[in-house]
Amino acid sequence: MLQKRKIINDPVFGFINIPNDFIYAIIQHPYLQRLNRIRQLGVAAFVYPGAQHTRFHHSIGAMYLMNEALSNLKMKGLHISEEESDGALAAILLHDVGHGPFSHVLEQTLVQDVRHEKISLLMMQKLNALWNGKLTTAIEIFKDTYPKRFLHQLVSGQLDVDRLDYLRRDSFFTGVVEGNIGSARIIKMLDVKNDKLVVESKGIYSLENFLLARRLMYWQVYLHKTAVGAEKMLINTLKRAKELSHDGHRLFASPALEYFLRNDISIDNFEESNEAFDSFISLDDNDIWVSLKAWCTYPDVVLSALSRGLVDRNLFKIEISPEPPDEAKKELLLEEYCRKYGISAHEASYFIASEMLVTDMYNENDDSIDILYKDGSVKDIAVASDMFNIELLSKKIEKYYFAYLRD
Repeated sequence: MLQKRKIINDPVFGFINIPNDFIYAIIQHPYLQRLNRIRQLGVAAFVYPGAQHTRFHHSIGAMYLMNEALSNLKMKGLHISEEESDGALAAILLHDVGHGPFSHVLEQTLVQDVRHEKISLLMMQKLNALWNGKLTTAIEIFKDTYPKRFLHQLVSGQLDVDRLDYLRRDSFFTGVVEGNIGSARIIKMLDVKNDKLVVESKGIYSLENFLLARRLMYWQVYLHKTAVGAEKMLINTLKRAKELSHDGHRLFASPALEYFLRNDISIDNFEESNEAFDSFISLDDNDIWVSLKAWCTYPDVVLSALSRGLVDRNLFKIEISPEPPDEAKKELLLEEYCRKYGISAHEASYFIASEMLVTDMYNENDDSIDILYKDGSVKDIAVASDMFNIELLSKKIEKYYFAYLRD
């Protein structure tokens, strides 16, 4: 137990108790405190100014929901040891610790094919070595190698506490009320059958609301066209900065950011080099913003124009279509940029971005969301729900985004 009771006042869930000194030590560690300097929703604040909450906020909220879920399952007669409970709490606290500034933007620019989950695991392993194996159970739960698989489902699954927190939290801070799910009721309805999470049948309407809310939040918040335009603009800005750095230009940047601009970094670098790892854990949103402000006056036309656009919120204009963008329109824009700015076609290409985005809210090939009935039978929600069918639930929505610099 804690020598002195520690409480966090959370705007979404109220007062959150930190259960013991082990969990408090994780919260206090610089790896987790770094998340205080990384926004949960990246560039979404360009659309929803209230979206200033951080990945630290989210991690604490997910820990709270994990504790609630574990307590509920114990009350229903499931044996969960103190070690398993601490392991699950530690796993969810650290599940996002590998995120870099602006999260997925970094994954497409400053590092090569290095997803944040891989870095999270690496950071957990380093911390485990430092703490003489105290995170072994947490790592096994995170990797889904622990015998009780339902603990991993609570960390990463169709109905994990990660999603239960971020939907409600992002709804709260953006003001998009459609995302305000009944997380407390869903957790109360959780049970385990054959080592798999199930939901009692009386919770089916809360699950339907959860799935609908997730779909609405994706298109209203996570894939809002203005946010996507800003993200594409930031990606192109960092790619241009990286290209200039490789060509020998000395750009203003923090030592950590400069390291990633000058080097092509893969997961092997993280595993083999302390420099790559140490530089990464020094990076946060502030490194990017201070550089963007300095680059606004850099002599390179492309880098300065893109940086000014982000700092002044003169973002890429974006068009959405069910069909790929017209190639003739792309060529016309490139010619216009070349003429206006006196740059090459390659340089002008940084002023354009296009991509197809795909979402599906429920994949039947993943762990299903199963409904438990009083007679002990279990049905997939796609079968049990009278509101949904499998075609609707698993339908992939495809949209083409075409973003370009405003004239």
